[in-house]
Amino acid sequence: VQLVESGGGLVQPGASLRLSCAASGFTFTNYAMSWVRQAPGKEREGVAAIYTGGGVTYYADSVKGRFTISRDNAPNRWHLQMNSLKSEDTGVYYCVRISMGYWGQGTQVTVS
Repeated sequence: VQLVESGGGLVQPGASLRLSCAASGFTFTNYAMSWVRQAPGKEREGVAAIYTGGGVTYYADSVKGRFTISRDNAPNRWHLQMNSLKSEDTGVYYCVRISMGYWGQGTQVTVS
């Protein structure tokens, strides 16, 4: 199983970023996936998830209405569209396969 994030960067408040996660080594459509962030000095926070069976989604209250999680079954990617970014969105963002807890290496998002 391999998960590789991309798309992080340094942006100003109010800007947008789109994170992507490329998955390999498992049948992508069979698993629920999530994005988790780690901000400096704070606990990890699950910000969004997308489940199988109709693509039910979950968002943390802190990002609801600003972030959108989606998946492309071909070619095995899912995305986190982040709009209206705030300084408190700064952190390392990880894509996670919920079952068995596989994590990517993370991508840094800095809003300043």
